[in-house]
Amino acid sequence: MNPLQFLTDAHVAIVAGKGGVGKTTVTAVLARAAADQGLRVLVVELDGKPTLATLVGAGVQCLALTPPAALAEYLQTHGLGRVAKRLATSGVIEVVATAAPGIDDIVVLGKIKQVEQSRSYDLILVDGPAAGHAITFLMAPANLLKLVRGGPIRSQAAEVAEMLADPARSQVILVTLPETTPVNEVVETAHALKDDAGLRLGPVVVNAYDEGEDLQLDLAPSGSALHAAAEFRNARRELHRRETQRLTDTLQLAQVRLPLLASSVLDKASVAELAAGLGVQS
Repeated sequence: MNPLQFLTDAHVAIVAGKGGVGKTTVTAVLARAAADQGLRVLVVELDGKPTLATLVGAGVQCLALTPPAALAEYLQTHGLGRVAKRLATSGVIEVVATAAPGIDDIVVLGKIKQVEQSRSYDLILVDGPAAGHAITFLMAPANLLKLVRGGPIRSQAAEVAEMLADPARSQVILVTLPETTPVNEVVETAHALKDDAGLRLGPVVVNAYDEGEDLQLDLAPSGSALHAAAEFRNARRELHRRETQRLTDTLQLAQVRLPLLASSVLDKASVAELAAGLGVQS
């Protein structure tokens, strides 16, 4: 299997995972790897923080997308430019999004759909919401179609739902750490997105995987700090192997394993290093 084949299987890849598992890091690594293969790549940030732009390096375009901005653009494209400006300056856009659950997700997904349809990029990587919100975010089109009978909102929801349901157009890439709680949550999220939402799941990215053989404990004096550190490292590696195997047995999806880096700072160089060693284990 080509280690990077999954990056060209769909135009849009939405990266999702429990908070703290390194979802943004993974998005940057995948974007860097795809750009290094010559793909035209766009990364989309949904939280308004320009983190990805500092990590991906040259050759990757970045788009910061927020619900208020997406809703304002939606109103402008429907001939309500003056209204959009007033709503944006008054803060009413946030109120509208809160009063109509799913509207903010639809306008954001609608913007992603618009970019996808332009065919300006070979791959659009979305640094999606945390796992809990990812389910409601990705199920928003189907839920709105049940509630709205007609009008532009229903049309937008239908077009977004069509994009998400098409495996050639979109896939969801889940991220986890090789630990018990993150693996439990990613399994639960995967079942919800596949069974309830009918979405295509790409490989699961196991982030910060501590690979390598166990350390030889007899090389350090018993009871020493070095011996204790080696025992701890071996225990962590055993945990990572066990939880990764459980993930394989439970979901039966391909895995992308990003190794644990011995660095306290994540920067462009670290992302480039991880991207260069990207591999898939089936």
